[in-house]
Amino acid sequence: MRKNFIHKNESFTCEHCGAKSPLLKGSCRNHCHVCLWSKHVDLDLPGDRSNKCEGMMEPVALEYNSKKGYIIIHRCQQCGEEKRNKLAEDDNQEVVLMLAQEQF
Repeated sequence: MRKNFIHKNESFTCEHCGAKSPLLKGSCRNHCHVCLWSKHVDLDLPGDRSNKCEGMMEPVALEYNSKKGYIIIHRCQQCGEEKRNKLAEDDNQEVVLMLAQEQF
């Protein structure tokens, strides 16, 4: 069984806000750069695209990791599972700040 990240850098249209999210330079995009929402598509490994849930993943919190930087915590609206995803350089900073303020 594969244990490492599967590189899938795909552009997509966000099912939450309708924005077109372009490819991400140097990594793989896993959430909308405008509204920060994601979709529950990966099961065991990032990029495996084998999760049958396919629920919308709401950005619910931010955390800081000294090695990876800021991390968005997403919660699936359908099944409740939480996933952590690194903040991308081109993410909407206004939405990032609103998410951070909601925590305090």
